[in-house]
Amino acid sequence: MSSPTSRPGDPSQAPGGAPDAPGPVVHRSARRQFAGTILVLEAFVVLFATLVAFGLRVAPAGVVWLLGGVLLVSLVLVAGLLRWPAGYVAGSALQVPVLAVGVAVPMMFVVGAVFVVLWVVALRLGARIDRERLERGHQVRGR
Repeated sequence: MSSPTSRPGDPSQAPGGAPDAPGPVVHRSARRQFAGTILVLEAFVVLFATLVAFGLRVAPAGVVWLLGGVLLVSLVLVAGLLRWPAGYVAGSALQVPVLAVGVAVPMMFVVGAVFVVLWVVALRLGARIDRERLERGHQVRGR
């Protein structure tokens, strides 16, 4: 007998507490997870670079916060757009302004270059993992 709050296939309602029948394993796209992680981490780096640029007074405060804020928000929004191929194109395009922050904060040339390498590795390694999962017969969700 099931309670009104139980769902079909709920392990607690099956005899012995086991699920009825296991369904196919659905994995999220590794490429999407890796790329999204890189973009969000870059957003934090841009926030800290904006704070440095503000502290060093490399430009008027309004300009520093406007440019830093636009880049930060863009990185976070594009991380959410990675369910579509255009999200990867936009993420790749955003690597240029992240590197360009090095004009105001020279250390960002180094940090930006590291993130460009991480971005490329995330795309390539994630795609390879997704491809291997498909070859093994697992379904991939959110490619």
